This record gives sequence, C-alpha cells and structure tokens, in this order.
Amino acid sequence: MRKLLIYSLISGFALYFFSCSLDEDPISDYSELSIGETDSTGTNIKYSTREEMLTQYEGMYNILKNNEGLENWNLDYLVITDTHADNAYRGATDAELTQLEQQKQNGINKNIERDWNGYYNIISAANRVIVNVDSVPDLSLTSAERSQWKAEALILRSMVLFDMVRLWGGVALVLDEPPAITAENIQDVYHIYYPARNTVEEVYTQIIADLNSALEPDGAPEINASNKFVFSKTVAYALLAKIYAEQTVRDYNQTVLYCQLVEQDVSLVDQYGDLFAVNDDKTDVKLRHSSESIFEIPFSGGGNWNTWLYGIDETDPNSVYDWAKWMTPSRDLIAAFDEENDVVRKRTTIKYASVSWSNHYPSDNYPHMHKFPSSFSSIIKLRLADIILLKAEAYVNLGNLSEAATAVNIIRERAKLPPLSSNITSSVEDMTDAVLKERRLELAFEGQRWFDLVRTGKIFEVMNTLNSRDEGRLPMDPVTEFNVLLPLPQSQIDINPNLVQNQGY
Repeated sequence: MRKLLIYSLISGFALYFFSCSLDEDPISDYSELSIGETDSTGTNIKYSTREEMLTQYEGMYNILKNNEGLENWNLDYLVITDTHADNAYRGATDAELTQLEQQKQNGINKNIERDWNGYYNIISAANRVIVNVDSVPDLSLTSAERSQWKAEALILRSMVLFDMVRLWGGVALVLDEPPAITAENIQDVYHIYYPARNTVEEVYTQIIADLNSALEPDGAPEINASNKFVFSKTVAYALLAKIYAEQTVRDYNQTVLYCQLVEQDVSLVDQYGDLFAVNDDKTDVKLRHSSESIFEIPFSGGGNWNTWLYGIDETDPNSVYDWAKWMTPSRDLIAAFDEENDVVRKRTTIKYASVSWSNHYPSDNYPHMHKFPSSFSSIIKLRLADIILLKAEAYVNLGNLSEAATAVNIIRERAKLPPLSSNITSSVEDMTDAVLKERRLELAFEGQRWFDLVRTGKIFEVMNTLNSRDEGRLPMDPVTEFNVLLPLPQSQIDINPNLVQNQGY
C-alpha cells in the first residue's frame, strides 16, 4: 500500500512539473535525460563540458523564438495588454479572445493556461543556467563566461517574473531545479514540485535582488549596438526603472535614476515609422537592432509567424487578408490618434484594407494592427521611448512638471506634433493624463496599455466608461479589484493543492 501511495504521488508530481513542456519544441541537444555524471564525491554534475552548458545558455534565448515563445511573448501577451484594455477588439471570434475583450476571463481559458505554463518553461530554461553553470568542471568555461551567462539568465528570469506578477499577482518563485523523486526524499521535495504562491512583495524583492546581482562587476555585458538580443546591463536598468514605478515597491527617484542610465546607452531613431517598416525593396525590415532598441527578438531569416495572425506579410507578394486576424484596432484608439492629429504614429500603427468580413467595421475600410508588417519584423520588448515616457510619469509624481514636459515633448517632436500647451504643463492632473495618452499613442500594440492603466490607477475610470464611448466594443463586465488580475489556470490548481485562486474567480 505504501509503495502504491508513493508511486501515485510521484506520478502526480511529474504531471505537475512537466505539464508545462509536453508540447514544447526541443531547445537544445542536451537535457537531463541525455547527459549528466557523478564526480568522485558522488555529487551529480549535470553538465560536464563547456559545450553542454553552452547549449543551455543558447537554449534560454532560443525558447523566446520558438512557437511557444512567440505565443507567450507576443501573441497572447499583446491580446492581454491591448484587447483586454481599450486599444483593440478581439478580431477573430475565438472564445478565449472574446472573454478577454468582455472582461469575462476564467480559469479554463486555454490561452491563459498556456501562458502560465509557457512562462514557467522560460523560467526553467533560465534556471538551468543559473543553477548549473558554476559546477561545470570543464575549465575551458571561463569564470568570466560563468558570471556573464548567469547574469543574463537572472535578467531573463526577472523579466518573466515581472510579467507574471503584473498578470497574476503573487506567483510561486521557482528558483531551483527539482531533484529526482525517491521514496526517501518525497516529503522533502514535495514543496518544490507543488509550490505555494509567494506574495507580490516577495516576488518583487526577488526580482530586484536578481537584477542587482546581474549588475555586479563581471556580470551582465554592456549593451551591444549591433545585437540587442542580449540580456545586457541596459535591459536590467530598464526593468528596474519599470519596477520602481509599480505601487508595491514604488520609488520614483529610483525610476528616474534608472531611466537616466538607460538614456546613456541608447538613442531615439529619427523617424518613428522606421522602427517597424520594411525596406524599400520589401525584402527585409528597414531597421534591426536600432539605436532605440534595448531588447528585441530578431527574425533576420524570417519566421515571425505572428505577422500573419495580425495582418499580412508585406515582403510576400502572395500574402492577403484572408481572415479576421487577432486584435483589431478599436474605435477608441483611432479616435485618440485623430483627436491629437497624430498622423505619423497612426499611419505606422494601423493599416486599412478591404476584406471579406465585417466583424467590427465595414468590410471596405477595415483597420488592422500594423506593427509587425513582415515575417522579418522583430519583437521589440523594450525601447527607449517607453523609458523616456516612464521618466516623465515619474517626474509628474515627483512634482517636477517642467522635466516631465521636456521628456514628453521629445517624443511628440519626433511624431511631428507640437509641444504640450502651458495650460497642460502647469497642472499635475492634466500632465498625468497627457503622459498616459502619449504612452498610449506611442506604444500601442507593444504590450504596455493594460499595465499602464493599472499602474497609474486609471484602470477603473477608463475601462468602466469604455462601452459608453466605443460603440464597437462587446458589452463588458465591470473591471473591479477582483478581476484586474488574471485567474490562475484551473488545471494547475487541480494538480497543486497549494495553489489558491485569485479572488473573484
């Protein structure tokens, strides 16, 4: 009977721990199933050569570009941040998208489940480097490489946890790799396989500690102007700037400090549209790893298939609008562009076409999201304009309206818009709204809007008046303190008795 109980528990643990990765594409040729040895003291050495460890280091980058990474870090992420907010409609009529537009999401939404699992898979990829790199006995793996690779992995894990804590609140901090389960250690490893949720405060404390560790000497590399697909010191600065603007750990002086550190390393491109455009020959993007980019996932050989889920591929003459796509720009967003006479950013962000459906607009003039116009388009996770406007937000809250206006006007000038008027720049309330609106127009469809509304305390005011001013949006449930966060996947609660669902679900 005891053996049967142990077998059942081990099977359950395995189901929980590996449920995230059953459909995952391999990220390297080496894994815990194919390598590993024991040294003379009996200590397990999981990766014994530099080559083996290198595959794990490269693997944590590769996972961001495989099918799962594209879903989590682009497709679903943008739906949650823009369709779930006021920037877009669902587009296609999938039930999961409809729920998010109507604020009716629940714990069996399969997109939310795959994102939860996908984020933990990325964390696992980072942990394989963090946990194992120092124990590799091969001395050709230098101490400098060990320190740098670990720092980069810490930044990746921090970035993922930052997304997760804003989406779900407190989540389980998985900071180690689970040991093999035996009858003798089953009680000791139970909490590793079935972790409880940490508090929001604990998650932020861990993120900040990891980023500070990554910034130590011999840690993360300096930013590389020709390759922004690296977790550099500048990425860590940008994340810390954003983190210190969040209510849980808010310190606007720290936000300003880290924004300024980012500004030392990158610069705005001259033309807004160049950030996302294809080249004149329509054979590639116009810019890749631009001066403005802080972290981006490039697709120099094509392969960003999310392009086809949002619109068409302008580098492919056979690409057409053949279905309703995901994330149709909302009337409310279009009105915001038009009210500001923001022609430059609207033209870059939205493209109109004649189509064969009329889910949200007349078919002869149907708008589409246009920031991924090619399968060669990068996913730009962090860029300088976001940081400049975040600095403006911090300055407003510090009472320095002059510096806030200067920062906003830098962004407006590039968009060919006039400076903010003095009646706006002299009012804290008006400047708060102006910065938020500028962020909306500058960063539409880049994964910022929902988080901006929550962080600034505008979420209820904006979302709960949306149906009355946007005739095209599906009727929504009210946004309350109980559904600002997403639900935890019910499947994970079912197999992990230590997980507790968010209130309201």
